[in-house]
Amino acid sequence: MNSTLSTLDLPVSDADPFSYEVLEDPLPFQADLRDAGPVVFLNKYQVYAMGRYQEVQSALIDWQTFQSAAGVGLSNFRYEKPWRPPSLLLEADPPHHDAPRSVLTKILGPREIGRLAESWAEDAAQLVDELLAKGEQFDAVKDLAAVFPLRVFPDAVGIPKAGRKDLLPYGDHVFNAFGPPNELVAKGASRVGELSASIAANCARHVLTSDGFGARIWAAADKGDITEAQAPLIVRSLLTAGVDTTVNGLAAVLYAFATNPRQWDRLRQNPSLARIAFDEAVRLESPVQTFFRTATRDIEVGGSLIPEGRKILMFLGSANRDPRRWEQPDAFDLDRDPSGHVGFGFGIHQCVGQHIARLEAATVLTALADRVSSIKVSGPTQRHHNNTLRSWESLPVEVKLA
Repeated sequence: MNSTLSTLDLPVSDADPFSYEVLEDPLPFQADLRDAGPVVFLNKYQVYAMGRYQEVQSALIDWQTFQSAAGVGLSNFRYEKPWRPPSLLLEADPPHHDAPRSVLTKILGPREIGRLAESWAEDAAQLVDELLAKGEQFDAVKDLAAVFPLRVFPDAVGIPKAGRKDLLPYGDHVFNAFGPPNELVAKGASRVGELSASIAANCARHVLTSDGFGARIWAAADKGDITEAQAPLIVRSLLTAGVDTTVNGLAAVLYAFATNPRQWDRLRQNPSLARIAFDEAVRLESPVQTFFRTATRDIEVGGSLIPEGRKILMFLGSANRDPRRWEQPDAFDLDRDPSGHVGFGFGIHQCVGQHIARLEAATVLTALADRVSSIKVSGPTQRHHNNTLRSWESLPVEVKLA
């Protein structure tokens, strides 16, 4: 390594990526971050940041150097005790990451998920019919994007209906807690104990149905593929990562179509574009905006030094709009091949449930496209601020029936 490199070579930013202004509209900040350099020092939090695609994607692949086990949030587990037992998928590296990942990969494989396609399509059609029967105006977030995942995914996991009300607020707090201890974290602090206990109770073997993903995770413990102590944590990881992110991904693609009528026409003409549309919306909106890593050694990136033990904030949303990687990155375009986006992460920590999210989105879009000839934003939209997620609070739309 070039011994002349130092942190003094880095561009420094005094911007706060977790401020109200940036969470409301992160695009100007992200453009400045990319323009500043491949690595930027964020003065407010004393962390290093990457906003360009090449560096973010490379870091996600290099788990040996860019560690997840020290936490994927601002808190550094080397020195701070996590507020909950760390995720065995998101906050672990090999070899501790291997067995849980292997078990879930088998359980959530394409063949297994394919078995859900027919029943989920029926559920999506029923939900859309119920929604349209009430009128041609509705909230695409509150009435659709936040409803369908909670309608089908907990069933697939085997969670009882009584335990579902806490899934979204729990996930919201978990993703907030990856950021700094700001107002968003404080807002959920009073319910942390209650929500954590509720989720933990729903991960227990005796609570889960016998035919869901959760039961299969426990069966893997019986076979010795994972330990009994690991089983409920893996179920918890599935619940934490499988609801909020899908809700926001679905909201993202509905917003993209509501603001791009020609692309909606294309989907109606060719419903097989539904999965490409979802990935393109995930690239464009990046429901998961950021994750941290920790350097396991002194590492040179883009001509600058990141010292061992320091936190690196990776801006997935920024990488997904990097003009160095994408042509017309701010456009929602069904002609684009969005594969390679980092909206689901990359490498060994890539989202293990992404195929489920794609199926959920495709079934909703297909049902909607079959019944609706146009969709447009019909009133003021409202974002829901979260330290990690790009979320919607409200997205009023007006549709015309086909």
